[in-house]
Amino acid sequence: MIENPANIIQYLPNKPGVYQFLNDRNEIIYVGKAKDLKKRVSSYFNKNRYESAKFRVLVSKIVDINHIIVDTESDALLLENNLIKKIKPRYNVLLKDDKTYPWICIKNEPFPRVFSTRRMVHDGSRYFGPYTSGVLLKTILDLIKSLYPLRTCNLALTQQNIKSGKFKPCLEYQIGNCLAPCIGNQSEDNYRESITSIADILNGNIQSVKRLLTEKMNEKAKHFLFEQAQLYKDKLNALERFQTKSTIVNPKLHDLDVFSIVEEKNFSCVNFIKVIQGSVIQSHNLELKKNLDETPSDLLAIAITELRQRVNSKASEIIVPFIPEYTLDGCKYTVPNRGDKLKILELSTRNAKAYVYEKKAKLEKRDGESRKLRILKSLQQDFKTKGLPHHIECFDNSNLQGTNPVSACVVFKDAKPAKREYRLFNIKTVVGPDDFASMAEVVRRRYSRLIENQQPLPQLVVIDGGKGQLSASYAVIKELNIHELVTIIGIAKRLEEIYFPGDPFPLYLDKNSESLKVIQHARNEAHRFSIGHHRNRRSNTANVSQLTNIMGVGVKSVELLFKKFKNIDSIEKATINQLSDIVGLARARLVHEYFNKIKTDTDDVKS
Repeated sequence: MIENPANIIQYLPNKPGVYQFLNDRNEIIYVGKAKDLKKRVSSYFNKNRYESAKFRVLVSKIVDINHIIVDTESDALLLENNLIKKIKPRYNVLLKDDKTYPWICIKNEPFPRVFSTRRMVHDGSRYFGPYTSGVLLKTILDLIKSLYPLRTCNLALTQQNIKSGKFKPCLEYQIGNCLAPCIGNQSEDNYRESITSIADILNGNIQSVKRLLTEKMNEKAKHFLFEQAQLYKDKLNALERFQTKSTIVNPKLHDLDVFSIVEEKNFSCVNFIKVIQGSVIQSHNLELKKNLDETPSDLLAIAITELRQRVNSKASEIIVPFIPEYTLDGCKYTVPNRGDKLKILELSTRNAKAYVYEKKAKLEKRDGESRKLRILKSLQQDFKTKGLPHHIECFDNSNLQGTNPVSACVVFKDAKPAKREYRLFNIKTVVGPDDFASMAEVVRRRYSRLIENQQPLPQLVVIDGGKGQLSASYAVIKELNIHELVTIIGIAKRLEEIYFPGDPFPLYLDKNSESLKVIQHARNEAHRFSIGHHRNRRSNTANVSQLTNIMGVGVKSVELLFKKFKNIDSIEKATINQLSDIVGLARARLVHEYFNKIKTDTDDVKS
C-alpha cells in the first residue's frame, strides 16, 4: 500500500477523468472514472467510508496511481469502458458476455451481396447490427431473401466482365433466387434499388419500404399487370407479418434504447432492448460480475456504455429504471411512470428476471452435480470401491419368529433411491429362522440372475447385519467369481459399524459423514421395504389360516373365495347364495355358520 497517499492525491486535478491503480509489479489492477479525480481517488483512502473487505484488499495492493484527464464525465465513462475491455483489471466488474456477435454486411462492390459475418472489414462496406439473437438474424435474412432476388456468388461483376460474356448463370438463377446480373439480365440501377430498400429495413425504417412497394403495386395494377402487382402485394404481406411479430409498443415511439437491471448477491443482469418505430429489433442480456460491491447505478452506467458501443447505437433517448450517476452526452434519460414507455421498460425487466432465474437454475444444477460427484468420491474413498459407486445395492431380511421370511434388495443410483429397481424375495430354501442362510440365498439369486441376463453389477453391495451376514454373503460373491468386480460391506445397527470381508476390526465413520448417511439411507429403505412386504404376507397368511381351520373347507376353496372377494371382510359379508356360486352350497353353509358363530361369541363377550 502507498505509505503516504496524500503525496500523490495533492497533484490530482479537480476535473473529470479516468484513474488507474497499480500494484508492486506495475500492473493495473483497477480502472475507475470520476467527475472529480481528486475527490474520487482520495475517497478510497477514507477508512470511515469503505468498510468492505474487498475495498480494503484493493487499497492494500495500491502502490501507484495514474490518471487521464478528459473533457466531460461522458468521455470518462467511455474511456473507462474501453480501458477495462483492453486491460481487464483484476478488481473491475467482469462482463461475462464478451463474444463477437454477427453483423449483416452489404458489401461494397458492383451488385452488392448481403450476408452475415462476424468480421468487419473497413473497405467501404456497410454493417448493420450486431445481432445478439441468431433467430432474429436468420429471420431478417430470410425476409430479405423472400423480398429481393440477390446474388450470392463472389464473382467480380464489373461491366467489362459482364459484356465480355465471361460468366454463366448458376442454379440460383434457375430456381428464381437471382435475376442473373452476371449475364446482363438485371441492371445495376435496378439492383441498387433493392439494396436501398434492404438498408432501410435493416435501419428499422420499414414504413418507407412499404410505401415504395405500395406505389409499385398500384402502378402495376393501374396498367392491368395484375401478376406483377400480386408479387408486390406478397412482399407487402411478408413485411406486415415481420412487423407484427416485432411490434409490441406504440409505433409512434421512434428510436429508443431501453435498459433494466436485476441484482443478485454476486452478479447483476442488465437487459437491453432496441426499439425503432415501435418495433423491437434487438434484445440482449449482459451479465456483470461484481468485484467491489458496486452500486446499481455504477453497474447500469457500465452496461449502457458497453452495449451502446457494441451495437453502435445512436439513439438520443434512453429508457431506464433510474438515472445512473454517470450519463452520456447527447442522450436524454427517461424514467417512465406510465404509458407505452413504462410497458417496454417492464418488458425489459421481465427479460432480465428470466435470465437471472435461468442462471440460478443452472448454478443449482451445477452445484447438485458437484455435490453428487463429491459424495461418490467419498464413498469410493471410504469403502475402497473399484470405481465411483454409481450403482449401490442393499439387502435386508425380515421374519417374525421364523415365519414368512422375506428379503428386500434396494437399489441406489448416484447415491439416490431408484425405487423402480427395488426387488423382493420370498425365502424358498431355508427352513427356520436362519438369517445367515437366508441372506446367502437372496444374494445368490440376485447376482446369478444379473450375470445370466448380462445386466450391470453394482459397484457396492451393502448387507444389513454384522460379520455373520457379511461372511455368508461374501462366500456367495466369491462363489460367483465377482468378488474382484464388486465391493461388499456390512453395517451393524448397534453402533453403525462398517465391516469388510476378512477384517475383524470395524470401520467407524463420523456421524456427519456423507458416505455413512448414504449407507444408512439405503439400509433404512431396505428395512422399510422388507417390513412392509412381510406385514402383507403375514396378514394374508393369517386370513388363509383362519378359513382353513373350518372343518370341511380346504385350501383350494379358500383360494377361490379370496380370488373372488379379495379380502376376509368381503367373504364375511357375502350371502350363502354368493358363496355357493364359488364353492358349492355345502361349503358355503360351513363358511357362513363359522362367521355367525364368531359374531355370536363376540356379542356374548360384550354383554
